[in-house]
Parts: sequence; C-alpha cells; structure tokens
Amino acid sequence: MSDHFYEPSQGHRLAHNPFKAIVAPRPIGWISSCNEKGELNLAPYSFFNGLTDEPPMVMFSTNTLRKDSINNIELTGEFVVNFVGKHQAQQMNETAASVPNGVSEFTLAGLEPAPSRLVKPPRVADAIASMECKLCQILPLKDHKGQAVQAWVTIGEVVGIHINERFIKDGLFDITAARSLARCGYRGDYIEVTEVFEMFRPS
Repeated sequence: MSDHFYEPSQGHRLAHNPFKAIVAPRPIGWISSCNEKGELNLAPYSFFNGLTDEPPMVMFSTNTLRKDSINNIELTGEFVVNFVGKHQAQQMNETAASVPNGVSEFTLAGLEPAPSRLVKPPRVADAIASMECKLCQILPLKDHKGQAVQAWVTIGEVVGIHINERFIKDGLFDITAARSLARCGYRGDYIEVTEVFEMFRPS
C-alpha cells in the first residue's frame, strides 16, 4: 500500500491543504458572548469539541487573530455554545463575517437572542441545543519546540444545557431530526447528520 506523506512544515504538495479535511467532521461551536457594555457577539468555530462529561467541559480554538469572542470571554468569564442544525446553515455562515467590534452578528444574520438562565450572554433562540458555560482557562498554544504560536484554546465548564424540544424523541436527543451540521474541510465543505448506526463496546 502506498501513501502520500508530507511534513506540514515543508508543504503538502496537493491542490489544497488536507489537514481540515482529514480531521473531520468537526462539530461547529457557535459561540455567543458579550462585552462589558452588553454588546453581543456570535461567531462559529469549527475547531470545537467536548473534553469531558464529569464535569461537562467544552473547548474551542482560534488561530491567527485573538478574536472578539476570546476577549469577551476573558473579560466576563462566560459564554454560550449554540449548536447548528441544517435549517440555520446560512445564518451561521453569515455570522462568520468580519465586522467591527460592537456590531451584533445576531442582528446581522436576523437571529433572535434568547435569555440564558445562569450566564449573561444570550443563546440563539432556535438553536438545536445550547450550553451555558463558565470560563475555566484560556490557553495560548506552543509548538513542540516550545515556541508560542498565534493560537488560543478556550475551555469552559457547562453549567446549563438547553435542548430544543422538537428534537427530543423517546427521551433521547434525535441528532438526525436536528440535522446537526459539521465542517468537513476545505473552504465550503459541510455535512449534516442524517443517519446513525449503533455499536456497543465489548464487555
């Protein structure tokens, strides 16, 4: 069996960088936050995932620029992760636009904010699910040589969870009914969850 090997520092020799396509699908963390004035920010992050369930914790990362989301979260210690279904794909994409600080992506994308229970930032009213979070850490990343890179990981503990009741079936969150959206690499590739299969661990 042959394979295409490359060292990222030397270039991939393909039409497009395959890293994001290989590490996929990646759930989208649609992060809502606010600054000290109460001005709202909403931005999607595809480097997002859960870390542990006891206590429940999530993380998202950003690189190149230290964005408004991180600055707001560092200031207030709170944020909300909203989860995107296919029905909100276009609005989620609109919130990825670069806009001046203080401009609300809720307004830009025509989204209704809904009050959270335990944190100040609102959630997206029609999200398939939302998780209210308290900040644990913001970690500046380093490479394997110990050199700082332009990337940060934000970790939050989930203190409250909202699930859209339309997607609860027989006591379970129905991910196929929600048509959860994820990134699949390259510039415009997304996938929706339409089918699942069951497999149990060996005893």
